[in-house]
Amino acid sequence: MIEIQHLGCLFGDFALEDVSLRIGKGEYWVLLGPSGCGKSVLLQTIAGFFPPTAGRILVDGRDVTAQAPEQRNIGLVFQQAALFPHLSVRGNIEYGLRARRVPAAEARRTVDELIDRLGLAAVLPRPVATLSGGEAQRVAIARALAVRPVLLLLDEPLSALDHNARLELQAELARLHKELDLTTLHVTHSRDEAAALGDFLAVMLGGRVIQTGTLADLREKPRCPFVARFLGLDPSSAVSRPPCAAACLDQPGCVPCVSVDEKGQR
Repeated sequence: MIEIQHLGCLFGDFALEDVSLRIGKGEYWVLLGPSGCGKSVLLQTIAGFFPPTAGRILVDGRDVTAQAPEQRNIGLVFQQAALFPHLSVRGNIEYGLRARRVPAAEARRTVDELIDRLGLAAVLPRPVATLSGGEAQRVAIARALAVRPVLLLLDEPLSALDHNARLELQAELARLHKELDLTTLHVTHSRDEAAALGDFLAVMLGGRVIQTGTLADLREKPRCPFVARFLGLDPSSAVSRPPCAAACLDQPGCVPCVSVDEKGQR
């Protein structure tokens, strides 16, 4: 269980405000929202790269808010693969294991298993600089999975890929999530991606989570016109039309209203 409790974070002029999520073991959550709403800032705060100004991050009841990133056992994959150019494909995958001083034989078994699962055997001899976008992202995902993370964070991992590579890796993420019983939080601005992968959705706007639930829940009862429109629905289908609705629709960077979501997290 991952619990984000009333999290706040300042990043330049931008602020996360009072973000709460509860992610059960084995659940696939998708964080959906327009560019600039705070999705990536939230992920990197959970990972430990940005210090929160308020709130707590709990992993199986353990408070990791003040811990360094390497102590949290959280895997993070960025939009760009960010592979280490001086290391081989295998060296990139085993990087986290070496940093944790995992015995060589155990590290080799783990890396071999991931190479097989992700179909990376053919690219092992190649310099990482020659890999395609899809191949590089597979290596980055293998690197994140090698440490057996309690939470896998995916920051728009498909957005830089061409159409075919995106669909292939999307299917791969779904398969890996099921086979490895992963707990995942995936950032995207794509409704199609969210529908294909997510068990649950959290819609963000202006540094806040404004509605959570299953895709069916959100489509049936979008909380406000912004959520409705972002899901491709008629804004008039919203459950309510709060005073901020016009501003949300005209300028999707405003501070939205705060909601009580379907799982009782706020």
